[in-house]
Amino acid sequence: MRQVTVTLESTAPYSQSRMHDTPKLDKETWDAHEARTWREKSTYNAEGIIEIPAMAFKQSLDRAAKVLGDQIPGKGKATYSKFFVSGVLCTDNVPLGIHKDEVPSVTINANSDGVRGSGKRVKRTFPQIAEWNGTAQFIILDDTITPEVFERTLTTAGQIVGIGRFRPENGGLNGRFRPTKFEWN
Repeated sequence: MRQVTVTLESTAPYSQSRMHDTPKLDKETWDAHEARTWREKSTYNAEGIIEIPAMAFKQSLDRAAKVLGDQIPGKGKATYSKFFVSGVLCTDNVPLGIHKDEVPSVTINANSDGVRGSGKRVKRTFPQIAEWNGTAQFIILDDTITPEVFERTLTTAGQIVGIGRFRPENGGLNGRFRPTKFEWN
């Protein structure tokens, strides 16, 4: 088992789209509800500080391992993908130091049902952070994943998979990041 602390920085804006269930007020329109509640689309801690969910990094890593398809030396055609899925954890959310009440937003024209090209479009507002940095903690439970393989996979995750809303994995421009420092324990 290995532990690594990774310092990360953005290379593109980061936008969140967490589902929330804030009820509409009596006679409130959907546009008014959106304007009142868009900050609730952020993931934040008890103090209201916006965080990147640990699972965002976990899922980005898993996808990057699959996309890379690197084969394990001496194991035939076996790849690292399943070892990342079952053997790597991001232990905690990554706080960004921005309070949810102070986060900037972006308003876009989106499909009302969330499916591209499906019909009617509506305005949606999302939290968006132009630049961020933070520190993520990872545990690598399977020694099959070497430090070199982990570092390459996380770097690739930041470049081609990303995190958050409108990320590269889904054809978007947001959510790219790069690791700037790895500290192995």
